[in-house]
Amino acid sequence: MKQLVLAIGGLYGMTSVILGAFGAHAFKKILPAEKLASFETGVKYQMYHALLLVAIGLFLQFQTTLEKSAAWCIIAGTFIFSVSIYLLSFADHWGANLKWLGPITPLGGLFMIVGWVLLIFYFVKRN
Repeated sequence: MKQLVLAIGGLYGMTSVILGAFGAHAFKKILPAEKLASFETGVKYQMYHALLLVAIGLFLQFQTTLEKSAAWCIIAGTFIFSVSIYLLSFADHWGANLKWLGPITPLGGLFMIVGWVLLIFYFVKRN
């Protein structure tokens, strides 16, 4: 589990740098300002949680359900939150009706919050 969390953290970090670069350069030409701002929000949250995954991958042992659940919530939540924002940002450009993703984005955010709450419980319980 430790290696998986570190690998996913690295993957999320790498892809957020790549997407951030595209957002700062190539996507500025094709996305309206408000869609680009949403896209950048997805990139920021992806990077924040990539760093968190690397940190917990380095410091946690993943021997308890609490540790494992926190990691899985952060992994899933980050993916759902950021990818849904990326897709929604491009929906108009692609001419696709992706409005159904609107309610999905907060679910990703909820998973991230639950992951943080589980980490808090782990840290409090540990001491």
